[in-house]
Amino acid sequence: MDSISRLLKPRSVAVIGASADSKKTAGRPVAYLKKLGFTGEIFPVNPKVNEIDGLKCYPDISSLPSVPDVAIVLLGAERAHHAVRDLAQRGCAAAIVLASGYTETGEAGAMRQKQLLEAAGSMRILGPNTIGLVNLTDNIMLSATGALEMDHFPVGGIGVVSQSGGIMGSLLSRAAARGIGLSKLISTSNEVDLELADFVDHLADDPATRVIALYIETVRNPAKFREACLKAARAGKPVVAFKIGRSEAGARAAVSHTGAMAGADRMYDALFKQVGVIRAQTFADLLDISAALATGRKLRGSRVAILTSTGGAGTLVSDDLGMANFDTPAPDEATASTLRALSTGSEAVLDRNPIDVTLAGLRPDLLRGAINALLASPTYDALVIIVGSSSLAQPELMAGAIQDCLPNSDKPVFAYISPHAPAVGKLLTERGVPAYAAAESCTAALAAMRHASKFSAPACATLSTLIHDVADLPSGSLNEAQAKQLFARFGVPCAAEKTVSTAAQAQAAALEMGGRVVLKILSSNITHKSDVGGVAVGVTPQTMAARLAAMVDEVHAKTDQHVEAFLVQEMVSGGTELILGMNRDPLGTAILLGMGGVTAELFNDTALRLLPAQGGLSRDEALSMAQALKTWPLLDGFRGRPKADVDALVDAIVAFSIMAAQLGERLVEAEINPLFVLPQGQGCKAADGVVVLI
Repeated sequence: MDSISRLLKPRSVAVIGASADSKKTAGRPVAYLKKLGFTGEIFPVNPKVNEIDGLKCYPDISSLPSVPDVAIVLLGAERAHHAVRDLAQRGCAAAIVLASGYTETGEAGAMRQKQLLEAAGSMRILGPNTIGLVNLTDNIMLSATGALEMDHFPVGGIGVVSQSGGIMGSLLSRAAARGIGLSKLISTSNEVDLELADFVDHLADDPATRVIALYIETVRNPAKFREACLKAARAGKPVVAFKIGRSEAGARAAVSHTGAMAGADRMYDALFKQVGVIRAQTFADLLDISAALATGRKLRGSRVAILTSTGGAGTLVSDDLGMANFDTPAPDEATASTLRALSTGSEAVLDRNPIDVTLAGLRPDLLRGAINALLASPTYDALVIIVGSSSLAQPELMAGAIQDCLPNSDKPVFAYISPHAPAVGKLLTERGVPAYAAAESCTAALAAMRHASKFSAPACATLSTLIHDVADLPSGSLNEAQAKQLFARFGVPCAAEKTVSTAAQAQAAALEMGGRVVLKILSSNITHKSDVGGVAVGVTPQTMAARLAAMVDEVHAKTDQHVEAFLVQEMVSGGTELILGMNRDPLGTAILLGMGGVTAELFNDTALRLLPAQGGLSRDEALSMAQALKTWPLLDGFRGRPKADVDALVDAIVAFSIMAAQLGERLVEAEINPLFVLPQGQGCKAADGVVVLI
């Protein structure tokens, strides 16, 4: 049994600093272990007390009669490391440190946290600043959360890992109040040792856990988190995450447009999408979505039947589903005929969707027949049942009727409780029908199931050997010509161009290129050339000298820099302008694709993909980036427009990503804006470039 397994299911627990007063935080762990039926040994440690709650109390760790599997350390931050060192020396598997006063308090606290880790040696640490963990599967409560004052906790298949102790308690109490069964709850908090990814990895192997719910403040080890989530996906266990911090300005100041647009929260979006994590948009969604996924039911399409006994509530659900691209079609003729045959009066409207069975709450036979007909229908992939006010009088009647039908299909079945009736919702959830108090929750749950059904781990363009020797590359900001030479080295096509230093050379280059050209300043210090008058389009050989002189004066006036070199570049026309870039973040390196040109930041139509641990993006990932853009129709023949050379675009994205992967930490910034995607068969061309190397 490994250390995490012993932490979650110990045979013996030492409580260091235990109090005899169960009303105090230090008195809760012993009280909760006993109250909720822990069958192993409990060793309270407190030199001032001989007995706690009928248990012998030991003066110190060295006096314990045997080595505990786990210890809960209730001492303050100034003393906790001494207990941790003593526990480690005795061979304890893991310690749970509740004290605060570590990295969250500043430099002095960070030193205490380092001291704590050093004291632990090879012993595992949960915390510090944690509220502990709760193993409902095995009735083991290693926590001081006041939420454990409740008398009953439904046991189920949702494992919870929270980086906040208070939120762990909140989820525990909310789930219990709603009848949602949980398996394990772990508060990781400061994560001096054990972290989010360690428990995702463990729960992926836990037979009692079917869904993993995460409350995330930050991911400290992206590579480990990625592997743990992919392991969960391979095990068929969806991971649902609520990530706080969405309002923070995540993008750091950077040389390129890409750095300004690829904010930290968008990086989390990209990471979650690539490893199959379903992102909860609200805190309530975290439990709502997890409860739906924990049923194990399969959503095979987007067609939803709504069975209602109240028309208004049915319309609410139908409207919200429509906003999320779900269909609510009328029943097929065979299903409609079956539904009509169930009715003996005029109280039901059974041939449209929502399907209105007004008196079904008082007619279990009609309700069962309608549910079975809709679940059997090839027209529908899921069923939402509106539970109206008629259920308040006899909730068991409706809950029993719905429960009876569940074994007949594996399609998702949810309930929307129209009146305020928490007890009815809890009853239905306990019977295997996730019940929601908001129409939007039904939609969020179905959307999550749709996402889970479509996820497959992305492949990557593997770098088995060095593709190109890059030892010759200089450090610092490259000028545009150097940047595009680097892109071309990796296989990204670039517009034809020539570097010049005089008006005569520029005129000759324009004649060579066939007339109208683009004139640009060439500088490694000025990145956004158009902002300072450093770009002129449609320059002819005849106007070249005057235009070059005017450009020199304008740039000098705006930047106080003298320009000594220029680029004369072919005019590229007839294509769609995109931006292709990379952004480095604590989560990893992301490739960004979006609408390009000078409006790139204005429209902010972009897609992000994080590079895998090794190699670049696969062609499928590159294509999915293009298809994720709102402006994808412009590439796909919108309103008679010629289809763009998407194959060439995909090649360029893959090549660019391989460049980013090979250069690794040397590459600080890289961007192509614009990347012209020409009509089908004509390829694509990089018309500008930024690269910063270290």
